This record gives sequence, structure tokens and C-alpha cells, in this order.
Amino acid sequence: MDTVTLPDAPFRLTGLADLGISPKQLRHLVDDGEVRRLLRGVYLRADVEPTTLVRAHAVSLAVAGHHVACDRTAAWIHGIDVMTAGDEAPPAIETCTLPGRTATERRDVDGHIRDLESADIMVIHGLRVTTPLRTALDLGCVLRRREAYAALNDFARRHGLTREQLLVEVRRRYGRRRGVRQLRALVPLIEPRVESPRESWTLLEIHDAGLPLPEPQVWIDVGGMPTYRLDFAYRRRRVAIEYDGRDWHDLTDEQRRHDEARRDWLRDHGWTVIVIRSGAFTGTALDRWIDRLAQALQPTYSNRRW
Repeated sequence: MDTVTLPDAPFRLTGLADLGISPKQLRHLVDDGEVRRLLRGVYLRADVEPTTLVRAHAVSLAVAGHHVACDRTAAWIHGIDVMTAGDEAPPAIETCTLPGRTATERRDVDGHIRDLESADIMVIHGLRVTTPLRTALDLGCVLRRREAYAALNDFARRHGLTREQLLVEVRRRYGRRRGVRQLRALVPLIEPRVESPRESWTLLEIHDAGLPLPEPQVWIDVGGMPTYRLDFAYRRRRVAIEYDGRDWHDLTDEQRRHDEARRDWLRDHGWTVIVIRSGAFTGTALDRWIDRLAQALQPTYSNRRW
């Protein structure tokens, strides 16, 4: 394929002719890893870091000036990926307008009408975007429960949002909003120390089982030095919970040895280690690790689901 020169900024599918490349050439560039698709119809050279400004620029190419980026698009701009399991392609760009204005009708944009206050909107690279606080509240209502909880934790960790901030806004403005019951139930459970979406799922399943919540990101000392960090732990009961979404076959021998040595050390020193894999959030796989956790927390908790 002929060498092409691409800009170091996002570009639209509809602007390929101005760049001197064809849709077929673009497909080859994407397949070869030289170009990434950021959003529907918006692309970026693969060697350009998708910073907050770059992401905002990408969205601004596809929306009108009076529209406000919201929901998953706003989260993405703020550095939080809320793509859900099963999403094979970037979702439509999500925007909203204020009452009295017309929502977008573009095919690659999902338009809404929202009652926003001026404090709900910030401007990044000329693009109007819902603030981290407003975006977190909206996602707590519109996403599926697990993804909503993971998003709330991520916003709390990355943007310093607190339960108190969110609760104040829920009580003040979200009384009749669709999905507010889910949001209201999740906010008191927010844990900013959780570091991945599946760790959030793990914590939520423990809560739903009626078991006491563990402490996240616990360091274990060996010889007086912090040596092993656990995703979750009950220190007094010496119970460790680790989410491991990696495929065992994809690990290097060194990674396998490290994991085995760490877990062997914990077990040798009286710890129960429960490892949760990516497929362990439904059915019998979920029941197994929840029941094992309940057993490990005996005698306070009996061997059953709550």
C-alpha cells in the first residue's frame, strides 16, 4: 500500500478525501494497527496518545456546538472506560441538549434532552462536557448495575468524588429520575480504593451475599517489609480474595511462578486464598466462591447464601 501521511489529531471518516486516502486504505491501516478507531466514524493515528484533550477533540468533530457530551462519552473523555462486556465496537457518541433545543438526529450520535444546570457543564478543547460529578450520577442511573457500580468507584478514585457529594446531589435533584433507585442504593457502597471494574463486581457480589465487606488493597509484610498486595483481605480472619482475569495460558513462566510463590506463602502462613476468575460472576461458579468465602469467615457466618 502506498505510504500515506496522517494528521496527529483525530479525523473523521467523512474527511478521508481531504487526507488523500480511501476507505479501503483506512481499513488496512486499522487492521495493521497503524490507526485506531476512537469513536464511530472518528479515527486517530495509533502512535498519538489519546489524552483528555485529544478525546474531547474527537467528540467535537461529531457534535454541534450547543450539544453537551454526556454519559459514556463524557466518561471516556474524563479518562474512564465504561465499555460494557460484549461491546465489540465503540458505542455511539452520546450527547444531550437542554429542554427547548432539538436533540441530534445524526446516525452516529445518540442524542438526549437533559435538564442541566450551568454547574453540570465544563468546556474541554471547546467541547461542552458534563462534569465528572454529573457524569457519575447519570451513569449510576443508566448503566447496568455492575457497570454502574464500577463507574462510580472509578470516578471516586480518579476524580476524588465522595459519597457525600453524590448523596447531596441525589437528594437535591434526582428524586424522580429513572434509575435513581439503583443510584441511591449504590452510592453508599462506593469504594475509591478499588482499582478495576471486575474488582468492583467482586465487592458488589460480596455485599449482595450479605457478607461483611473486606478491606481493599491490603499489603502483607514479610520480614517487616510490605511485600504482597492483596486485592481484598479480612486481616483478622486471614482471608484473601484476588480477582485474576488473566488467562493462565497467556502468562509467562515467571508470572506463574510469582503467583504460585505468593499464594503458597500466604497459605503456609494460615491464609485462605480465594482466586476469582473472569467467568465467576454467574451461576454455580459464583455460588462456589461465595460459599467458600462464607465458610472461611466462620464461625460468625454459616455456609449459605444470604
